Amino acid sequence: MSSTATQEMNLHFRVKDALGAAVVAGLVGLPMLGLTTRDGANGLEVQTRWALLGAFIVIAFAGRITLQMLLQRFHLFSKRRLRARPVSEVTGNGSLVWAGAACVAFAVLLPALFAGNRYVVDTATTVLIYVMLGWGLNVVVGLAGLLDLGYVAFYAVGAYTYGLLSTHFGLGFWQCLPIAGGLAATFGVVLGYPTLRLRGDYLAIVTLGFGEIIRLVLVNWGDVTGGPNGISSIPKPTFFGLPMQASGEGPTFASVFGLEYSAGQRVVFLYYLILVLALLTNLLVSRLRRLPVGRAWEAVREDEIACKAMGINVTNVKLSAFATGAMLAGFGGVFFAARQGFISPESFTFSESATILAIVVLGGMGSQLGVVLAASLLVILPELGRDFSEYRMLLFGVAMVFIMIVRPGGLISHRRATVSVPGVEAKP
Repeated sequence: MSSTATQEMNLHFRVKDALGAAVVAGLVGLPMLGLTTRDGANGLEVQTRWALLGAFIVIAFAGRITLQMLLQRFHLFSKRRLRARPVSEVTGNGSLVWAGAACVAFAVLLPALFAGNRYVVDTATTVLIYVMLGWGLNVVVGLAGLLDLGYVAFYAVGAYTYGLLSTHFGLGFWQCLPIAGGLAATFGVVLGYPTLRLRGDYLAIVTLGFGEIIRLVLVNWGDVTGGPNGISSIPKPTFFGLPMQASGEGPTFASVFGLEYSAGQRVVFLYYLILVLALLTNLLVSRLRRLPVGRAWEAVREDEIACKAMGINVTNVKLSAFATGAMLAGFGGVFFAARQGFISPESFTFSESATILAIVVLGGMGSQLGVVLAASLLVILPELGRDFSEYRMLLFGVAMVFIMIVRPGGLISHRRATVSVPGVEAKP
């Protein structure tokens, strides 16, 4: 390796490491330097100090760069990261990684940037719900190549599992979360097993029918599901057992932390809760893609016959994709029920499945960041069009058609293969 290439790699790692240190400094410094309280007319008021926080981040970035230069000057800088990569490697687009990191940083800071604006935080919470569902369906459609039009059925299973267990048996949010995920995964296997021989349009028709069967069961099994009236008075999630309310039989979040209760606390808590669930979903899917099962999903998507010839158990691969996607939808359904406090079959119609599928296709099948961009567009564009009254959905449809004309492969259509061989160019 030439000295110029080595210097470029050194610079790349220095900047990457320094930016990581700056992001950590921003997250740590936000509650200590960026925000402070002062006495106001109505009690304590939050005051922002963005200039001080920005200076702290810049100092952290510059200090990290300086520290790396000193370490290298005295031959203490580790060369391990500059070693040659193995033949089979996990690839990624550097610019997309940085764009994803920027999205995460913005999502973490959003409640502080829009403090007091409940509408923005509520809308962002809805976006994150669809992001989580889009990442789940992306496993089935984008990675495994199985067209699923009944994905909302697993969403409904998760929501009704939490609604029934919490109202009838007194189980909490965190207790119901794994139960609902496991039950939704079971339904995914039940759907996947009889459809293993089907492909394309035939598979889509069967999954569409499965979604409608679940909805009709919810409507007609009134003794259990409440029928068209649904389930109400679903309890909200708590912060380690501390409810987000003004008063209660025991300690509350506001009383323990010495805060004055406001309705905005619950909104921000629900936002950060779905943000954590969405990030864990992304982490799970990203890790699975690098494991043999994730590579098998992509292989089945590209050529199922070749996979069978190589000895891959296509049946188990498809079932694992259905089960994983269904489990993630179940988690999303639990949060939806907890946030709304009321669920009914009207919340789980085919239009929801179509919306989630549109997010995956519009973002670019297989692209994690594309799902985020598409979910943001599909949620925010209708909100921006509320002022146009009856022309709102027309403008929304025109915008979607325009996007698909400009980007027919999705917003992020060029995605490298998860595993590639150096010197062999991946197909777009």
